[in-house]
Amino acid sequence: MGILRVYINSFKGLSKEAWMLAAVMLINRSGSMVLPFLGVYMTDHLHFDLKESGIVLSFFGVGSVVGSWLGGFITDRFGEFKVQVSSLFLSAPMFAMLPFFTTVHGLAAGIFIQSVISESFRPANSVAITKYATPENLTRAFSLNRMAINLGFSIGPALGGILAAVSYNFLFIVNAVAVLVAGVVYTRFFSRRSAQFRPAKRTQQKETANAAITREGSAYRDVPFIIYSVFCGIFSICFFQFFNTLPLFYRDEAKLPQTTIGYILGYSGFVIVVMEMLLVNMAEKKLTPAATLFAGAMGTALSYSMLALSHHLFVLVLSITVLSLAEILVLPFMSAITALRSGKGNKGSYMGLNGMAVSISFIITPLLGTRVASDFGFDTLWTGTGIILLVVAVALYYCVKRMMPGRTATRH
Repeated sequence: MGILRVYINSFKGLSKEAWMLAAVMLINRSGSMVLPFLGVYMTDHLHFDLKESGIVLSFFGVGSVVGSWLGGFITDRFGEFKVQVSSLFLSAPMFAMLPFFTTVHGLAAGIFIQSVISESFRPANSVAITKYATPENLTRAFSLNRMAINLGFSIGPALGGILAAVSYNFLFIVNAVAVLVAGVVYTRFFSRRSAQFRPAKRTQQKETANAAITREGSAYRDVPFIIYSVFCGIFSICFFQFFNTLPLFYRDEAKLPQTTIGYILGYSGFVIVVMEMLLVNMAEKKLTPAATLFAGAMGTALSYSMLALSHHLFVLVLSITVLSLAEILVLPFMSAITALRSGKGNKGSYMGLNGMAVSISFIITPLLGTRVASDFGFDTLWTGTGIILLVVAVALYYCVKRMMPGRTATRH
């Protein structure tokens, strides 16, 4: 009953706008089935080899970097509402058009354009979360949004595995419809609220507590934050193998069918949905932000290293469970630290810069991951990933301690 009470209390204080942002994200991500199966789609349906698939997937990363920068830039100038609406309504037709690109160059170009459009949504969405949250519940507001993402992601890949067994074209069509519905829901709810909403006035104590970590200048001149973002990017290069190299490993090395791959990826989302708010609430009370990121990066190292030991289904499920719990301790706190580091008029640039660091992983990860797996084997890939993550865990710990001295930034 004590844990249940803590879990219920972790949702208290969140605004209805925060809940609606999460609902829109749930609708959007429930149709997210293209990216996890894109590598399998290219090798099975279009008959690309591993290296060609890696090239196309890297163009998603290039578009993601451009989209993150563009989204942050225009959000600071035009507001998060216009950017999110534009991104959602332009993404839908692009998803529907992707099956018509059947060559390496054509699909790479299509993926790049779609990625620029869809990824410009992320900085704007993060700014919207900070707009409708208070300092006390900022991390939990990000967690609620991520919980919606992962609930949708637990539905999307599972459904995607079923649809892929019938026709890969269904993946793109359903993804387009989900994005379109998300755009309609978001526009109807926020069209008036975006202009009318004014954040609640903070007390002098909160302003003083945040003054030590917020910055009003450009994110691109904040050297400690740039260093922090670099290590966030390295972490992401390792972590986001979840989206491309890991499904290929499941298929080629573990010999799992598409439906089982979908169920495992969906199970990951389910674990995060059930555990995220509880684990974030506990981490805020028991750990510093630096210690939380350290624990999450160490857990990620453990989860990938386990894959080099055995390909048994039990080990695969245990690994994805550890990875899901570790993710909870990294990604929402990574976003909250970025928001708290920024000022009132530059949140888009801070979110965009950190988003770019994360998005670079979508360029490097598929190219590097598929190349290492092809030339040296998956066991070498997972062992190397674990070693790199151990270094990143230590680096993130000291970066955050320097940027956010003390425990007041996320603990209340």
